[in-house]
Amino acid sequence: MDESAVRDLLREVEDPDLGDDVVSLGLVNDVSVEGDAAAVSLALGAPYSPHETEIADRVREVLGEHGVEVDLSARVDDDLAADEQVLPNVENVIAVASGKGGVGKSTVAVNLAAGLSKLGARVGLFDADVYGPNVPRMVDAEEVPRATDDETMIPPEQFGVKLMSMAFLVGEDDPVIWRGPMVHKVLTQLWEDVEWGHLDYMVVDLPPGTGDAQLTLLQSVPVTGAVIVTTPQEVAIDDARKGLRMFGKHDTPVLGIAENMATFKCPDCGGEHDIFGRGGGAAFAEDNDMPFLGSIPLDPSVRTGGDEGRPIVLDEDSDTGDAFRVLTENVANNVGVIRRRQQR
Repeated sequence: MDESAVRDLLREVEDPDLGDDVVSLGLVNDVSVEGDAAAVSLALGAPYSPHETEIADRVREVLGEHGVEVDLSARVDDDLAADEQVLPNVENVIAVASGKGGVGKSTVAVNLAAGLSKLGARVGLFDADVYGPNVPRMVDAEEVPRATDDETMIPPEQFGVKLMSMAFLVGEDDPVIWRGPMVHKVLTQLWEDVEWGHLDYMVVDLPPGTGDAQLTLLQSVPVTGAVIVTTPQEVAIDDARKGLRMFGKHDTPVLGIAENMATFKCPDCGGEHDIFGRGGGAAFAEDNDMPFLGSIPLDPSVRTGGDEGRPIVLDEDSDTGDAFRVLTENVANNVGVIRRRQQR
């Protein structure tokens, strides 16, 4: 079997999102054949996403049915050279944003990062909420960053996630009072002077709103896509719309809308209560032609997990944990869609 025959077989592998085969979509980087073995490089950029895993498994299956042993690798090409990139060893940067505070943005960011790590990915979580950093508490991170001889920082790790937060650098009860230029300087220094290592995903928990921290990120770092968090409530939807427009103005893809604090299921009576309304996030996503990533119920165990430092996405027996796992998979799948479209 030669390279041409292998490529013909690969036409049997469909992309579940883009609606064509991987060869026609330009997702086959290279093929080399030696005897009954083929080395195939695919343009897949979202490690451990269910859909890209499905594509890889299908490639192995199709070639294996014809007696071909497959050595599979993945690579996507970036426009910038490695020495021009701010985070050259980070494959995907996911910004988690909200138009207003109090919608559970940090909860979503923490569970997304832990969920990606649970899938097997190498993950970093950057708490960029300079005015109210609370990620370390939410993952029970007692260790602080270690300084190296060359004045860089080695981030602590929890649940397989590398962590950096302003909470490590200021006193626990000290108010953070910074103007725009100071915000820009400290955020830039944090992601440039931290030894993140090689990461499949960096999740960035942004402050609520559309201020200096958001602009610094969008102007300095190649953000793969953003997750916008809202509750079903109309007031929250109004503010989420502002966040959507902000990312649009900076040509940043939006991975989708996450609806937090949805239906509350009473543990005593078993009844369901729409405390913040119903379906607002899904309707907002549909109205703006955005993917809907999922709905997270209003569950006291989420608050308990946040206070005790164990993300509920890690709880295999929790329905709310299932909801976060679905959201995580949807985010990873949508990262893959964006990266594969960029290769066409």
